[in-house]
Order: sequence, then C-alpha cells, then structure tokens
Amino acid sequence: MNRILTIATGTFTQLVRMKVFYFLALFVVLAIALNFFRLPHHIGPEAAGEQELRLWKSGTIGLMKLFAIVFSLAATALLLPRDVEDRTLYTILCKPVPRLDYLTGKLLGVLMLTFVALLVMDLLMSAVLHHRTNLVAAERLDLLQRQGFSEADIAIEMDRVHRHGVTASLQFGILGLFLEAAVLAAVALLISTFSTSTLFTILSTVLVYFIGFFMGEAKDYWLEATAIGDSFAGRAAIQLLSLVFPDLSLFGLADAAIEGTTIPALTALRVAGLALIYLVTYTLVSWFVFADKEF
Repeated sequence: MNRILTIATGTFTQLVRMKVFYFLALFVVLAIALNFFRLPHHIGPEAAGEQELRLWKSGTIGLMKLFAIVFSLAATALLLPRDVEDRTLYTILCKPVPRLDYLTGKLLGVLMLTFVALLVMDLLMSAVLHHRTNLVAAERLDLLQRQGFSEADIAIEMDRVHRHGVTASLQFGILGLFLEAAVLAAVALLISTFSTSTLFTILSTVLVYFIGFFMGEAKDYWLEATAIGDSFAGRAAIQLLSLVFPDLSLFGLADAAIEGTTIPALTALRVAGLALIYLVTYTLVSWFVFADKEF
C-alpha cells in the first residue's frame, strides 16, 4: 500500500504541473463564479422560480462533467507515454515495484486530483446555488403573497424551490460525475497499456464513452424486444458486453439532481459499488496486458 500511495502522490504532483489542468480548472471555476450574477439566459418566463435554478444547475453541472471527463481521460492517456519518454518507468520498474502497484498508483493519482478539483468546484457551486436559491425563494414568496395565495400553497411552492437548492441528492449527483470519470480513466488506462499512440487511446476511450452512454437502452432493447434475451447464452453475452462497454447511464445521478428528484442514499451506494467493480476489473485486465509488455 505504501508503494501505491507513493506512486499516486507522485502522479498527483506530476498532473498538478500540467498546464492543461490549470486551463480547464480555471475555465470551469470562472464559469461557475459568473453565475453569482443573473445572466441573460437566466431571465425570462421560461426561467421563473425553480425553473431558473434548474437551468443554472444544468449548465453548471454540465461544465463540471465536461471537466471531469476530459481531464481524467487526457491525463490517464498521457501518463504511460510520458513515463516512457522521461524514462521514469524504467527507474520505477527496475526496483521491486510490481506492475500492478504501478498501474494502481497511477490511476489513483488521477482520481485523487479529479476528486479534489470536483470538490473545490462543488463547494463553489453550492455557495452560488445557496445564494441563488434564497434570492429566488424571496422573490417567489413576495409574488405569491401579493397575488393572495394561501399559506398552504405558498409552503408547497417554497418546498418546490428549495428542492432545487443545495441538497444531499445534489451531492450524490456530483458523486455520480466523479464515478463516471473514474470508470473512463480506468478504460483509458487499459487501452494505454497496449496502445502505442496517445491519440489512439483518447479516441478509443471517447468511442467507449459514446457506446456506454447508449448501452443501457441498447441492453434493454436486446433483452426485451429481441429473441437474444430469451436464451441463457444471449443474456450472458449481453452481460459480458456490458462489462466490456460500461453502462454509463447508471452513473447519471446528476440528471435526477437537476430535476430536483430525491436520490436515496442506497441508490448512490449501489452506483459506487458498481463503479468499484468496473475499476477493479479494468485495472486487473490492464495488469494482465502490462505484465507481458517489455520495455
């Protein structure tokens, strides 16, 4: 474990020095901070009350997801080629460091930095959202009181507004973003172990992402609307395909959070368990491929 943590810490430091990290992080942080102000797309009849908060969350969480996916994918794809180019890989492997420890440490370093970056963005987003929720709630309350709504109707409307504020479900949604980025990072790590091109690794992982995005709908169609799902072999083949191409729709907790839907803690725990299974599986397969590679 000490070897893994040492490699992960070194990877974390290496990634912090990457200029692309600062550019992406600064872009997202500035975009979130700008939402302290009411921008043109936040004003209008379609952005009244909780709709304004829904639009704001949709744009902000979309930026956070873009950062998490792009950074985790690009950083992981660059790790092995850069270590080979700098000859860092030879220095590490000539010591008594198992290749599984090396791969696990590299992946953990990427996930550590992704987690820290998302945590900072989440804190900023929560501060802005809390401010915006109180502002919207006050305006909505004043409007309903002037229009003569009853106390019961006002309470229902206030509850509807605050469901779009800072809630546990929103934090579960951000956790889903991190888990999705973690799974894609593990896929990129696997591809990089046999790929000789960073561009090929990135493009292949992007392809896996798009396949995984529609994997849930395709799996349901094959199981219910075709004869494939009627046989044991067909169902087994579909489950195996789901392992090769992860069903990324299962990590879409943020979509429910944007709509103000309550996400049970058990659901978030199950999604985290599924992500752990994917991470372990892809890391072990990466080790199997990497173990036979000569440098």
